[in-house]
Amino acid sequence: MKALQATDAPAAVDTVTAFFQRGVDALGEGTRELAADVASARAEGPLTRAKLDAIVLPYAQALFDRAGVTVYGAGFIAAIGLLNDASGHLSWWQGPRHSKLELAAQNIGKEHIDYSELEWYRVPVSTGKPHIAGPHVDYLCSDEYTITVAYPVFVGGEFIGVHGMDVLLDAVEGELLPLLSGETEEITVINAVGRVLVSTNPHRATGDPVRDAGDTLTRYECEGLPLAVLVS
Repeated sequence: MKALQATDAPAAVDTVTAFFQRGVDALGEGTRELAADVASARAEGPLTRAKLDAIVLPYAQALFDRAGVTVYGAGFIAAIGLLNDASGHLSWWQGPRHSKLELAAQNIGKEHIDYSELEWYRVPVSTGKPHIAGPHVDYLCSDEYTITVAYPVFVGGEFIGVHGMDVLLDAVEGELLPLLSGETEEITVINAVGRVLVSTNPHRATGDPVRDAGDTLTRYECEGLPLAVLVS
């Protein structure tokens, strides 16, 4: 598989990069203020789930309104040990009505899931950078095929959690593929481990691994994102 620099890339690569960058930028815009609000609340006294939810809600609503993509879920995932009344917590809203996620009410046992090893949490913790995780079936929240955009949040160098949003894969396909419909080449978007997110080739299914295709595909990195575009 040939690999070229982004400067040599066709317009489709800029289209794909801009599409996903909108979500990363939307998270980044609120992350500094969110971190400051959490820091202030901790300085005033014990930080609880209820206090965190009140802080996060306006930031989640802002993502639904301004992310530039159709957001299914949004909120903040607390670092393990951040809160005084729980080891971890998802301060999260989702669905058409932006309903508060209640794990215990949704499914017995989900509230005990250790999310610290999930990609959308683990990678931002280890790298300190935003990450795009998936496609994956989101068993914790939507039970749908999902792409999660995650932004690490720090206070004075201390990791306090992940500011994130979920975009259903159906929405990504519905919004991104029409933007690529005028391309004469086959366009396939892959994640950091080489699995298909979306493709204009109907024979490349979401989640399929793309193995070495010799000289038939050229790979272009999406600058600043853990994604690449394969062009036939």
